Amino acid sequence: MKRDFKEWLSQFRVSISNYAYYVDFAKVYNNVDNAKVELNILNSLVGSKNIRQDFLALVGKYPETIKCIPILLAVRGQEIRVNDENKDLNFVFTKDLDVNCLSEFMEKSGLFELISNRIINNLVDYVLGVEVGLDSNGRKNRGGHLMEDVVENHLINAGFKRDENYFKEMYLQDIEKRWNVDLSALSNNGKAKKRFDFVVKTNNCIYAMETNFYGGFGGGSKLNETARSYKMLAQEAQDIQNFKFVWITDGTAWRSARNNLEETFDIMDNMYNLKELEEGVFKQILV
Repeated sequence: MKRDFKEWLSQFRVSISNYAYYVDFAKVYNNVDNAKVELNILNSLVGSKNIRQDFLALVGKYPETIKCIPILLAVRGQEIRVNDENKDLNFVFTKDLDVNCLSEFMEKSGLFELISNRIINNLVDYVLGVEVGLDSNGRKNRGGHLMEDVVENHLINAGFKRDENYFKEMYLQDIEKRWNVDLSALSNNGKAKKRFDFVVKTNNCIYAMETNFYGGFGGGSKLNETARSYKMLAQEAQDIQNFKFVWITDGTAWRSARNNLEETFDIMDNMYNLKELEEGVFKQILV
């Protein structure tokens, strides 16, 4: 029985975000703990009236504190590049960094003022806040992994076992080698390095899956391009024997790209949303 696109789209959800999506506190705490000793040493500078002199004396005695400077500016890693009056400067925050250059950096970056004027009271707490902010940048990646986790749980509930009859993040070339199947129609004769989120192998068929979730209420050109590219992929896969392309997608942002999504829906037999996964569609189609 042919499904109704409008009804199918109406089942899409605003969000699948769990509590851990917003901030990975375990990662944040670990990053802070790795610098806690050095940050506490630097804490002795808070409120200093002679910040430059006190700072130089402190790093002379405790040069290991230098590694903490980048994170005070919300920079990961030990290297910061600066253009200063048309001069390209590269600061590498190790014990070998010239202390006069380091002092100049602290002055011009505003860190001396931050520390000496008691704008902050505790550098450990300050870095905790910085780490939370930096970690929020990882939400996009976590969002993609959330959908993959949901789909994987449904595969497991349907009786499939990882690395036995379902595989995660598998390239076209690896599928071809493992099961001796010709997928050149999808890879442009081996030129494209396509990778699928999941591949399920049953006795009768290979199912290559893409998964994504677009929450909220706007997606623009990216969603249109996604729908078009998956439509093309589905059409290319139609003539490959014992191989099927499956697309699992959801999220209310699709409503802004519903026309392109509907075009793909009309030509794809194996396109499903989260509600259908919850209703056990994997047990019905993966045979």
